[in-house]
Amino acid sequence: LMVWLRRCTHYLFIVVVAVNSTLLTINAGDYIFYTDWAWTSYTVFSISQTLMLLVGACYYLTFTGVPGTATYYALIMTVYTWIAKAAWFSLGYPYDFIVTPVWLPSAMLLDLVYWATKKNKHSLILFGGVLVGMSLPLFNMVNLITVADPLETAFRYPRPTLPPYMTPIEPQVGKFYNSPVALGAGAGAVLGCTMAALGVKLNTWTYRWMAA
Repeated sequence: LMVWLRRCTHYLFIVVVAVNSTLLTINAGDYIFYTDWAWTSYTVFSISQTLMLLVGACYYLTFTGVPGTATYYALIMTVYTWIAKAAWFSLGYPYDFIVTPVWLPSAMLLDLVYWATKKNKHSLILFGGVLVGMSLPLFNMVNLITVADPLETAFRYPRPTLPPYMTPIEPQVGKFYNSPVALGAGAGAVLGCTMAALGVKLNTWTYRWMAA
């Protein structure tokens, strides 16, 4: 019975974390439409994707103990996101708007760290968190590169539900403009370790709760 309960809890966690990761990253391409706040939005979305990937991937990775499952988790996020983005595509938005699988290479680095350090959780948190935090903003730039002309796309396909707090009052050209990738990577590297630790701890809490 306990084995069955533990497995069910595990799958429940995976579904909940994966779905929430997808919900939080589903608008990762929206910085294309925030023309006046493009770099600001890009930086914020890069950090949010980094943190959500790390929580779920570290949880899944340490639960199974098998290097490779972080990449598998990133694949789950990617597929869920593609399914959700298909709704945008069906409404007439350009194919470019569908998010590219930017999580996969960062998750591969996470798996590599776990394997290279002989499944050392502390190394996973420190090295894995830093590597994912620094790499994902770089890979996320692929989203901008693959769109032919972000400005033209934004005006041709205006986003109808721009939240009030994101509505530009005046052009914020200089905001985070110097290096959005470096800013995202710097913040991601610091926050990534914390979120990686949370993902690993979730695994411990799950077992502890089931054993009680």
